[in-house]
Amino acid sequence: MFAVAIVGATGLVGRTCLEVLAERRFPIARLGLYASPRSAGRRLRFAGSEHRILDLESADPSGYDLAIFAAGAEVSRRTAPEFAAAGALVVDNSSAFRLAADVPLVVPEVNAAALAAVGPRGRGWIVANPNCSTIQLVIVLKPLHDAARLTRVTAATYQSAAGAGQKGLDELERETARALAGARPAARVFPHPLAFEALPQIGAFLDSGATVEEQKMVDETRKILGLPELAISTTCVRVPVKVGHSEAVWVETERLLSPEDARVLLAAAPGVRVVDEPAAARYPLAAAAAGSDLVYVGRIRRDPASPRGLMLWIVADNVRKGAATNAVQIAETVFAAAPAAPDAAHGRTAARR
Repeated sequence: MFAVAIVGATGLVGRTCLEVLAERRFPIARLGLYASPRSAGRRLRFAGSEHRILDLESADPSGYDLAIFAAGAEVSRRTAPEFAAAGALVVDNSSAFRLAADVPLVVPEVNAAALAAVGPRGRGWIVANPNCSTIQLVIVLKPLHDAARLTRVTAATYQSAAGAGQKGLDELERETARALAGARPAARVFPHPLAFEALPQIGAFLDSGATVEEQKMVDETRKILGLPELAISTTCVRVPVKVGHSEAVWVETERLLSPEDARVLLAAAPGVRVVDEPAAARYPLAAAAAGSDLVYVGRIRRDPASPRGLMLWIVADNVRKGAATNAVQIAETVFAAAPAAPDAAHGRTAARR
């Protein structure tokens, strides 16, 4: 049994982490739920009991085996090292530590070996959870690379409102209702109203012309796959879908890989489900993927513009596998070799950042 803290427990990802922990029967002896002062005192239900939300600003980080952070990069930079220094394994959902050389960036189905240095308890370690769009991409790329070695990847993403958290979902629903009523939508969360629109901007623009989201996908994919020179290009688009990110992906490989071979490889890959009967209109859909922890892939076909190219369509629930479930899987992987009961006390260790 483990002592577990959820930081950002009242947000969309934090609440989903609680759902996933309960569904997967993660062994919890003590649960601490933390949020901002404005949420402190509220209650959330978990495993049949109500838990009071604690104020993160006055948190005592000691005594936890695991701290899952779902509160944004600024909060993580400020507070995650405190929990790690107090002896917890910190799994951080933000972008704060993902590209740090000494922080593992992990998708367990892809690079669980990166957790070897963390050990069976992970005390004092911060492990980064990748960006949601990156997670579903690398889960599909990994078996293709192992079989035929990737030389180039191009991806166009179609990302749901839930990627911006509960506030993104609320804005989509509110502005869709306004638009249907003939009122003028007013964007607050997104750069333009998302209702009945596709926005080719997620995050700020960089000097290169790419957005922050697009650069995340490039940098994180290279780190997770261990391919620092991989040629990868991305365009990330926000679409008026509630939950579930979709990706159109083009890959080129050193060795010729047929669509049939790719289907066999992907059907055997952990965490992947192939849905590829286009003649029967069966292919991955965001609505069908919502609530699932699998990554769905279909429309697998040759790229007519490349002699060793394939084209694919990838879909996953960005809140679950793209955030909460992957974080819980990281903890499960680290603790798999740990004793069933936690130690009575934690020694303070240096946070590895």
